[in-house]
Amino acid sequence: MDPQLLRATFAVVERRAEQAVTFFYSHLFWNNPAMRELFPEEMQPQRDRLFAALTHVVTHLEDPGLAAYLGQLGRDHRKFLASPALYAAVGGSLLAAFAHAAGSAWTREAEKAWSEAYGLVSDLMLAGADEAAAAGEPSWWDADVVRHQRFGEDLAVLTLHPRRPLPYLPGQYVSVSSLRVPRVWRTYSLANAPRPDGTVDLHVSRIPGGAMSTALVEETGPGDFLRLSAPGGALTARTEPGGLRTYICAGTGWAPVKALLEEAAETEPELEGRLFVVARAKEYLYGRDDLELLRERLPRLSVTYITSAPRQRRDQATERLLQALRACVHWPAHDVYLAGPPAFHTEVGEVLEELGTDPDRVHHDTLPTVGRFATRPATTAERLLGPPQVLWHNPEARAPRDR
Repeated sequence: MDPQLLRATFAVVERRAEQAVTFFYSHLFWNNPAMRELFPEEMQPQRDRLFAALTHVVTHLEDPGLAAYLGQLGRDHRKFLASPALYAAVGGSLLAAFAHAAGSAWTREAEKAWSEAYGLVSDLMLAGADEAAAAGEPSWWDADVVRHQRFGEDLAVLTLHPRRPLPYLPGQYVSVSSLRVPRVWRTYSLANAPRPDGTVDLHVSRIPGGAMSTALVEETGPGDFLRLSAPGGALTARTEPGGLRTYICAGTGWAPVKALLEEAAETEPELEGRLFVVARAKEYLYGRDDLELLRERLPRLSVTYITSAPRQRRDQATERLLQALRACVHWPAHDVYLAGPPAFHTEVGEVLEELGTDPDRVHHDTLPTVGRFATRPATTAERLLGPPQVLWHNPEARAPRDR
């Protein structure tokens, strides 16, 4: 493969991202009509995620961890019933879409490079899927809803009982699917350390216009069942026993942090550290009772709650958090576990680096923000007048994440 040629071609395609992705799915479904039923009815988030994954691959071509990333991606795609035939069809349509969007930049050399690159990507993904199947891992886990708690209008905690054991590490997440929103999967953190009864909790915040979050918060209850993907994620405990650590969470970022603290309470009750729990308003501090119980089990954990002041804008909570972080000391000695929205990660991460925290010791999971396509400048003049931000890639992304 020629990484420079791949990146140069992709830079041209990215400027016409909407055209490329629209052409891709039109080509795929026109030539393979039976495959349409494998995809959700609402395709916009699917389109955005496609380009997010492509950008991750293109920007990590020389990264030694790319093979592991693709193997995990293939393992995860088993929940979509992705077959070798689907991979082949996707490859053909992807090359056709790139040729359409790249125009004169699509040369024989570029086509050869992308054919080889996609062949390698699909081989690694299929190998990851085969490895998971050989290990006896199911494509998904069916899980019964045994409890549903509401906290205000927009938040719910669901307790699920998987019908077969679900192995995972505290801090990891799963993708969730519901029959109420066919063929749609959304990612949520597992909010507890493994329990003897095998149950798991999900913390779900309803997003305006979000079909899955609305179904889980407003329509799902005991007696229903959901499907869970294989667990994944990098927000797992990495600190050596006795090491200092700081946990920072915002919103439903409390879910993976709660799981990590439950694990620590069992394995390291003398843990010394600090925890910052951030919410946009006092009524959104939904996990306070659980946290007070954890404080009794972790007496050397300092806890700070931070919200916006009454009648102040909601993002004031982040400003107050940053002030609190600057008032703390010994940052170079701490591992930091960070959970919250991608923009929150970026803002907090910049301040932590200013305070002397080693970026390699700031642990989090993120995904590129998924939203509507923006029109990309099509000419050099347009790009000089308004240099665009990268739409599809979060440079801090280490693993898939979409709370």
